[in-house]
Amino acid sequence: MRPLHIALAALVAAVWGVNFVVIELGLAHFPPLLFSALRFLVAALPAVFFVGRPKVAWKWVVGVGLVLGMAKFGLLFIGMDRGMGAGLSSLVLQVQAVFTALFAALALGERPGRVRVLGMGVALAGIGVAAVDEGASGPVLAFVLVIAAAACWGVSNVLTRKAAPPDALNFMVWVSTVPVLPLLGLSLLFEGGHRDAEALAALDWSGAGIVLYVAWITTVFGFGAWGFLLSRYPATSVAPFTLLVPVFGMSSAALLLDESVSPLRWCAAALLVGGVALTSLAGARRPRPATPARPPKSQVEGAA
Repeated sequence: MRPLHIALAALVAAVWGVNFVVIELGLAHFPPLLFSALRFLVAALPAVFFVGRPKVAWKWVVGVGLVLGMAKFGLLFIGMDRGMGAGLSSLVLQVQAVFTALFAALALGERPGRVRVLGMGVALAGIGVAAVDEGASGPVLAFVLVIAAAACWGVSNVLTRKAAPPDALNFMVWVSTVPVLPLLGLSLLFEGGHRDAEALAALDWSGAGIVLYVAWITTVFGFGAWGFLLSRYPATSVAPFTLLVPVFGMSSAALLLDESVSPLRWCAAALLVGGVALTSLAGARRPRPATPARPPKSQVEGAA
């Protein structure tokens, strides 16, 4: 990769890592489901009027929009609202690589090789260590919600692979239109219209800046730049930069939110990042096509 593009990949990882701190700050302004709805509303508008029509079938736009936008981010925001720290969330969410490999094996027939299976086991061991640490110091339900968010991310990765969008930015903008109304409906149902109205009435420059960051910087710029890199380099060259996300997430949470990182959590981070690296970088074996029957010797000689 060219040095400029390496810097761009590292910048995207930093943007995505710091995003967890911004989400935690945003949850002080908005209920989680409303906050998630605002994120996608601002990401979609006005960009949807400039990116052209979707370049994949609507079923993929709707499917990824519901699984990634509504389920994954809804669960993540609720988990963080219930006490899951920004740094730990940025780390635990990376187990999506394990879920992606599992779901790809089931849905796409991509059989994981031995190295990938080893990586999945190491990453899951890291999740186990993180769960022990969180069980001793934090809310277990919030931890489980973020794990569920990672599973939803894995499903959306497989759906995106099936969709194979030729334009990542176009796809992400249209995907962002899907979860807005479902998230608003769930917010009205579970968080209450009165609470939503109070949050919107109290909107200040700080709250507006937070929404703009998670919508335009994290979503539109982040996914647009990532799609640009993937269109020019092999995924094996670009994907390792996602391992920097929890590094930026945990360090920015420690610096900006004063989140402590216990020795057990550092151990979990080492296991999870190492396992995700093995899982992401090891190749998957696709099913071999059936070998055509060998023609009789007489037919071979006759053809010659």
